[in-house]
Parts: sequence; structure tokens; C-alpha cells
Amino acid sequence: MTPPAAGEFVPDPRRWRALQVCLAIGFMTMLDVSIVNVALPSIDAALGASSSQLQLVVAGYTLAFGLALVPAGRWGDARGRRRLMIAGLGGFALTSLGAGLAPTGGALAVMRLLQGLSAGVLNPQITGLIQELFRGPERARAFGAFGATIGISTAIGPLLGGVIIQVAGSETGWRWVFIVNVPVMAVVLPLALRWLPRTRPHGAPRSDPVGLALIGLTTVALMLPLVTTTGLGDDPARWWWWAVAAVVGTAAVVWERRYQRLTGAAVLDPAVLGQPSFRNGALLGFAYFAGFTAIFLVITLYLQSILGYTALQAGLVGMPFAIASAVSAALSGRLVVRHGRRLVVVGLVLVLLGLAGTDLAFRTLDASTVGWVVAATQLVTGAGSGLVIAPNQTLTLERAPVGSAGVAASMLQLGQRVGSALGVAVNVAVFYATLAAGGSGGLAVGRALMVTSALVAAALVVAVLDLRTRSAGASERGGPPAPATA
Repeated sequence: MTPPAAGEFVPDPRRWRALQVCLAIGFMTMLDVSIVNVALPSIDAALGASSSQLQLVVAGYTLAFGLALVPAGRWGDARGRRRLMIAGLGGFALTSLGAGLAPTGGALAVMRLLQGLSAGVLNPQITGLIQELFRGPERARAFGAFGATIGISTAIGPLLGGVIIQVAGSETGWRWVFIVNVPVMAVVLPLALRWLPRTRPHGAPRSDPVGLALIGLTTVALMLPLVTTTGLGDDPARWWWWAVAAVVGTAAVVWERRYQRLTGAAVLDPAVLGQPSFRNGALLGFAYFAGFTAIFLVITLYLQSILGYTALQAGLVGMPFAIASAVSAALSGRLVVRHGRRLVVVGLVLVLLGLAGTDLAFRTLDASTVGWVVAATQLVTGAGSGLVIAPNQTLTLERAPVGSAGVAASMLQLGQRVGSALGVAVNVAVFYATLAAGGSGGLAVGRALMVTSALVAAALVVAVLDLRTRSAGASERGGPPAPATA
């Protein structure tokens, strides 16, 4: 047998088993973004938590998640991803147990912050490992599976939370919403130790603590006013944090450019940021997640708060989205290699059509029939969503150097987390402001869905522009568009 040439890619025989571990981790960390929402009334009744503590239970996880992404991606690139995944798994299990056993609202809020940090450590390693272990069509299939996981976990969170609370009872059921992570992680951790490969660290670049600190401060200043919004009587002064974000973010860019000139090891890698495919994909992901994440919140608010659906009933309305998203995301891994950005354009159009149908149903149907019709329209939305998330991730990271895969993935995910927070904040504000002004529930949810549709339409514009850029580049090279994956 001829040995591989120096620098030649040799597939790891354990790569598909490693992917299964990664998908399980991704499912649990993304599930915890949405599953807790239906547990808030039970937490309030059991612990007597204040409104600020309840807000931290939800927002603290998201904020800490986003804050950890870039440093964790940087460290995984430099030192190896396996050890970070093992540490993150242990941290996520322990903090989930701590959250489930929390005696007070304050203790629960602290555990959620630490749980979010653990999730932020884990997620860049998942995408980085996919970049490192797979090439060509196999990488697209792996990202397709990861995209299906994101879609299912986000959509199924309210349903699973409702089932757990109904089975365990409202008094203690909220504790099992967190503790359920522990047995899952007890199974995943030994498999991770066995199946995750010891990938080669890509050097040990300078730590750049100033750059990491500036990026972290910018992240906090961007997300803080978004994750603390309730839509009811929020203090407008919190938006001054965005002015802080603009100043600190500018300082971060200036510092990183200087640091790159001096050391060639800036956190914001110009080899990644300089690629139009990455910039366009990151912008598309930001806009789409701003709309995508808010869909479930707005629908759940209307069904439960206005129409009186139980948490379980509201969750069942979202099941067709999860199923359709999983199927189309799995198929997208094969289709993106052939169709590239065109596949994303088709997916976004389907999402917009599904949202239009959902809006029409809410405005015209009564409580006895609206749930069934919305489930059908969300089937269309889910089918489109599965053609967006995974293919966009594949196309955005296709030219990212393997040695920078963790940072590239963390920057992409950070944009998605900020987009999610923005979409939720705006939609909640629109929903409750309409009700406060005397509007009907149908009008409130309709206006919120219009905001969601506008954000998805913005993602569609970016996708079309990126498609034109890729087509123009292919014409200049005198050949067909470049393959979807490197």
C-alpha cells in the first residue's frame, strides 16, 4: 500500500462515530436555548424568583454562550479540540445538575450562566471538527446532519419541555428540564473519550488577551440590551450599550489589524474575514437567525397567551416544522454540492411562503382550527429552513483554513446568536406593544410575523447577491462555479 504523501488528507476511520457524538452535544446545547421557556411559570411558583432572576435564567444562558464562542474557537484551533470538548461536556453536565437542584432563583441564574459558558466552549469545537475530519461531499453531508440537529432541537424544545412538566408535575417538573441533560451527558462523555480523535493542534499562536477582551466586551455590549428585553416597560437607557459596542468594536478592529501586522496571529483572522463567501454567509446567517428563532416564540406566545393552548399543545403545533426541517436538512448535504447557493435561495423562498400562510391563518381562523392550519404552514417553513442553515454553513466555511476553523465557526455562530437575540427582542416588543395599544392577538402576532418575514427577506437578498458574486467569479475564471466544499 502506498503511504500518503506529505500534507495529503487521510480520512479518519472514526469520523462518522465522532460526528454522532458532536450531533448529540449540539442537540443538547441548542435544546437548552428554548426548552426553558415553558418552565418559567413553574420556576416562578416554586422558587418565588424575581423578574430579573427569571430574565437571567433565559438570557444568561444565551449571553454566556455568545461570550465564550470566540475564545473557545481560538483555543481549540491552537491546542486541539478533543480536550476542550471533554472539559465542556463535564462542565455542561455539572451545571445542568446544579440548575436542577438550585434552591433559589439567584442560584439558578448563576448555574444558567455557567451552563451557557460550557455550551459556548463546546459548539465551536463541533464545527471545527467537521471542518477537520471531512472533505468534499462528505463535509456537506456532515453539515447537513448538524443543520438538521439545530433545526430539530430549536423547534422541539417547547414540546419536550411541556411533556416533561406534564409528566413530572408543575411543582418539580422544571427541575427535570435541566436534570435530563445529566444522563444524556453520562452516555455521551464515555463515547467522546472513545471516539473523538486526537486531532493535530495547529500551533500555539500568541494569546492576544487584549483582542479577546475587546471582542468579549463588544459581544456583551451588543447582546445585553437584547437579552434583557421583556417588551413591557423596558428602560430605553439600555440601548446605550450599543454605543459602547460601537466604540469598543472599533477599537477591537484597530487593535486586531495592528496585532496582525506585528505577529500574524490576530484572533480576527484576515484569511477568513477577507473572503466574500464568509462575509456574505455570516451576514445571511445573522439575518436568517434573527427571523428563524423568533418564529417559535411568537407562535407560542399567541397560542398560549391568547388562545389558551397548553404548553404541550403549542409544542405539537411546531412538530411538523421540526420533522420537515430534519428531512430537508439531511437531503441538503447532498444537494448543496451540486446546487450551491441556489439551494439556499430556494429554501428562503419556501420559508417566506410558509410564514405568509401562518400569518394569514392567525388573522382569519378561530382557535378550533388555527392550530391545524399553522402546523401545515409550518411544515412548508421547516422544509425551507432545512435548505438554509446547513448549506449556508457549508458555503460560508468552505474556504476557511483548517487551522482557523474553530475561530471561523465561532464568528459565524456568534453572528447567529446575536441575530437570534435581536429577532426575539424586536418580535416580543412588537407583539406586546400591539396588545398594549388595544390591538387584537391576531393583529399582534401578524405584525410580529411581518418583522420575521422582513428579516428572512433580508437574508434572501444577501443570498441572491452572493449567488451573483459566485457566478461572476466563475465567469471570470472561464469555468463553472467552484464546488460547494473544499
